[in-house]
Amino acid sequence: MGELSEGTARRLARLIEELAVHLEKANVAEYVQLLLEPRRLLVLNFVAGLARGLGIAVGFTLLGALVVVLLQRVVMLNLPLIGSFIADIVRIVQMQLRP
Repeated sequence: MGELSEGTARRLARLIEELAVHLEKANVAEYVQLLLEPRRLLVLNFVAGLARGLGIAVGFTLLGALVVVLLQRVVMLNLPLIGSFIADIVRIVQMQLRP
């Protein structure tokens, strides 16, 4: 193999520096370090799962409460079709709850 010209060597050095900067920005070193520590990875994933589960539970609770409030307001309006439909649902639920 022949030697590289000075211009090619400079260009290659610049490209290597750019690659190093891109890898540093992508946090590849931190990711590799995380993969080398399975306990830390497990703990981080566990905590992330707990946070996700808590967020889902809180979000579903708030959404459910909002739906209940809206249904109560619809019943208060006493609309013929919707009111009777909701009353039927309430009756069915009450019958299912009886022992």
